[in-house]
Amino acid sequence: MTVLTLDRVKCSNVKRQSIALAGLLLVCFAAGASAQDATDDGRTQYPAFMAGSYFTFDLGSIGYLFSGTQLEPGFKAESIQKPRLAARVDFFGHRFTKNFSMQVTYWRPFQFVGYRNINGNETTARVSNAYAGLTLVLDRPLTTRVSGYIEGGFGLTSRSGIIIDKQVVLRGVRYSAGVLGAGFAYHATPHTDVMFRAAYSPGRKSFNQPSTRIFTSGLRYNMHPLPAEQVRANSEAGFSFPANLFRFGYTTNQLEYGFNDLFSRWIPIFFGGNVETRRGFTVDYERNVFHTKKRLAFDLGVSASTWKSDGQEVVFRTFSAYPLLRYFLVRSKPADVYFRYSLAGPTVVSPASIDGRETGGRFTFQDALGFGAYLGSSRRWNGEIGIKHYSNGNIFPTNAGIKIPLTLSIGFAF
Repeated sequence: MTVLTLDRVKCSNVKRQSIALAGLLLVCFAAGASAQDATDDGRTQYPAFMAGSYFTFDLGSIGYLFSGTQLEPGFKAESIQKPRLAARVDFFGHRFTKNFSMQVTYWRPFQFVGYRNINGNETTARVSNAYAGLTLVLDRPLTTRVSGYIEGGFGLTSRSGIIIDKQVVLRGVRYSAGVLGAGFAYHATPHTDVMFRAAYSPGRKSFNQPSTRIFTSGLRYNMHPLPAEQVRANSEAGFSFPANLFRFGYTTNQLEYGFNDLFSRWIPIFFGGNVETRRGFTVDYERNVFHTKKRLAFDLGVSASTWKSDGQEVVFRTFSAYPLLRYFLVRSKPADVYFRYSLAGPTVVSPASIDGRETGGRFTFQDALGFGAYLGSSRRWNGEIGIKHYSNGNIFPTNAGIKIPLTLSIGFAF
């Protein structure tokens, strides 16, 4: 079984986007070079784009009326599995006023719909469904602790397809439609809200795609401007948070993909993928834009990489911009040791077909995690080891996923 494919992108378009992202890398490097790790350089207060912003993570139940009508004529499934457990993430929301905000949202089931035993083939074909949106949110206080809200805006629905023995059994589709939602927020602390909410994405009759409803509950973290005394205490604490980091990395699959499998099969943070990478080279620039007193740092970064696949030895390239959280585990005289995690960094990948698998077009996302340390008395040297994953989050009908094994990086901080 395979999924439906998309047309390959034109090389000239990829080159233009590659040049643009490379230019962004140089601009960020030049801009950051003038900013030194001063005691009070503004990085202990949220920057303007973070102050008044929030992010949310929910779990809940998803529902849709998938049936045999989605299958092409001549095909019939013995049964259809429709798992309900789902997640919703508001990657980034920003309040423009007390009662008006805008947010980027994404939701999907943990396990996809399964068509079992189609025409007696004795297998289960999974059909991915994912939903993304940009919505406007209006909320109103109901009590001192509870507020209600409504949301609406642009949405994107994607469904993978099924091909059996080179025959189209179910068409993969992707279309835009509105998104509607409503819910309640319980303001547990000044920074944390407990959310109870529902959202709706309409179906599309021309694609035999049913409408979708999701009911979730979770936590929202609000980033309010920090008080002056906390900003001052953070900046005067004396812990090192280098402002800029320039790093080179080498990737190899000589140690196989055990760490990738750990964080995809056993700890589901989505570091799997059908395309495996043999080796690669990466250059990164990261700029710290906020840090707390001792433990937490938030960076923005850009990277350019070249890779070789492990199957047909296809050479491909990625250009990414990404957010990064760095949590310092150990502060000691020899080194400051940290854990790093990056999620949903917008990425251009070229080509879109690798080892005969479609990655879903030239646009995808980069996820990464690893451990590292700043070394030396002035904390100018940096070393890291980690893994990566490229995936479009199933917002395209095809999403092979690219698995990047262990990468060793060395860098210079300034």
